[in-house]
Amino acid sequence: MSTSRNDFSAVLRGRPVIAILRGMDLSVALDVAHRVWDRGIGVVEVPVQDEASFETFQAVRLRGLDRGEPVGVGTVTRLELLERVIDAGADFTVAPGFDLAVVEASAEAGVPHLPGVGTATEVQKALLAGCDHVKAFPASSLSPSWFREMRGPFPAATFIATGGIDTSNVKDFLAAGAAAVGIGSALRSQRAADALFDLVETIDD
Repeated sequence: MSTSRNDFSAVLRGRPVIAILRGMDLSVALDVAHRVWDRGIGVVEVPVQDEASFETFQAVRLRGLDRGEPVGVGTVTRLELLERVIDAGADFTVAPGFDLAVVEASAEAGVPHLPGVGTATEVQKALLAGCDHVKAFPASSLSPSWFREMRGPFPAATFIATGGIDTSNVKDFLAAGAAAVGIGSALRSQRAADALFDLVETIDD
């Protein structure tokens, strides 16, 4: 499933989870991806920081193509990496911070990019650069109140709460205005991941 800057909202609509498959063995990453897709609760992102993770992305992307599901790449902080993962078929890219060169290159390529933000200044810069979806990171340090406060001056921004999301706070972040949550470390335990997925499904209902 290909995405564009204009239809990324549709990709997330009704699917408030971005599952971050960081540092996982391929078999585990594929298992998590399929469980997310089977439940219909979100999309998956594979952070690429070395050759092993790039190979994991390629394998997950092939499964995503079979199922018509978009697969993104995370930790895209350099133009060289952006170009490589776009050539490899990334449907969207994500970064922990804001880099205008990466934002502009992704826009030119027609691939949605979610820059990381943690201040009003960064949110404003991202919006001015054409990014309506932003990764609020680290969410657990920012707190749900940050999301409520940012919605006032930046109603056009769509926030993805990422960092420290678990069963104890996911309801609070979604209630505070996050359109979706990025979940990473909680996915390492199948029991914890399933409990979190169950809770998200309840919220969605």
